[in-house]
Amino acid sequence: MKKKVKKQKKYGLVGKDISYSFSKKHFTEKFTAYHFDNCEYLNFDISSIKEFPEIFAKNKGLKGLNVTIPYKEEIIPYLDSLSKNAKKIGSVNTIVINKQKKLIGYNTDFYGFKKSLKPLLESHHTKALILGTGGASKGIAFALKKLNIEYDFVSRNPNEFQISYDEIDSALFEDYSIIINTTPVGTFPNIEDCPKFDYSLLSKKHIAFDLVYNPEESMFLKKAKEQGAITKNGYDMLVFQAEKSWKIWNKK
Repeated sequence: MKKKVKKQKKYGLVGKDISYSFSKKHFTEKFTAYHFDNCEYLNFDISSIKEFPEIFAKNKGLKGLNVTIPYKEEIIPYLDSLSKNAKKIGSVNTIVINKQKKLIGYNTDFYGFKKSLKPLLESHHTKALILGTGGASKGIAFALKKLNIEYDFVSRNPNEFQISYDEIDSALFEDYSIIINTTPVGTFPNIEDCPKFDYSLLSKKHIAFDLVYNPEESMFLKKAKEQGAITKNGYDMLVFQAEKSWKIWNKK
């Protein structure tokens, strides 16, 4: 009897300057370990979101995509629909291409972050400062809301509802015990960079969480650790959100 040939399935990451990508390595290793010989994961490094439709013209058999900086918000007009959570968040990091070739956007960032932060939380961790206001920060804010943690955004160009880096002082850090860097500042190769504020204001009662995972210990985390803060990089969050993406892509 003739062995049934499995249909080739393609997945990939849409982003800019993503040669360092976690996703490609993670999924390629997963496909090898579990003998998913018919699955392939590619990097789609595009310099403008306008190039997004070309990905489909050149790649038949695409089943799912991940989306990273800087396209998590810009991608939305190119999608046919959004999940309930992605709509609320206003940011997409996972796309399903269904049988009708419709593109459906999801957000698994909030799930990955929530699962990664939860074990670190103690009773005094009730308020968070989110450094950055890009697409990644929206998923973080949504997760904090689910954890009943109050939050405010810190921005280099704050609007009336946001805090500027110059306003970070001891009174603010007395109030906010979780500091989350959602900006790409400090990512390889610019490993000497970090968000600009007085790190001596941090203490052992603080959690410093960096979405950056390359390098493993960013300058932000290094400086926070020197002050006794609990530190965590974005690696576990990425693993959790990637596995959630895989489940969504393979929902029957």
